[in-house]
Amino acid sequence: QVQLVESGGGLVQAGGSLRLSCAASGRTFSSYRMGWFRQAPGKEREIVATINWSGSITNYADSVKCRFTISRNNAKNTVYLQMNSLKSEDTAVYYCAAYQTDRGRYDYWGQGTQVTVSS
Repeated sequence: QVQLVESGGGLVQAGGSLRLSCAASGRTFSSYRMGWFRQAPGKEREIVATINWSGSITNYADSVKCRFTISRNNAKNTVYLQMNSLKSEDTAVYYCAAYQTDRGRYDYWGQGTQVTVSS
């Protein structure tokens, strides 16, 4: 099992940057595909970015491509989301999650961290 704790959210002006971190417990962190999701008020949760176990494969939602970068440090059991050129529409609660391969879904979730971008 994996426990996830996000940090790094906050209030930032449009055009600014933030880096989110997600610290994981458990010795098997390096075996999990990880993802960042977000949910804005009144909207459904959407996937933002994913990264495979080694960090060699990443994928992004079209809305964040070329602005956000997902990365991981398996030695530190941490996955990151570097967010640049932030827009007001990036305002949301951001969650990290770990993918459970045998169940075919993201089964482990953090509590979320609020990101607010002021225009």
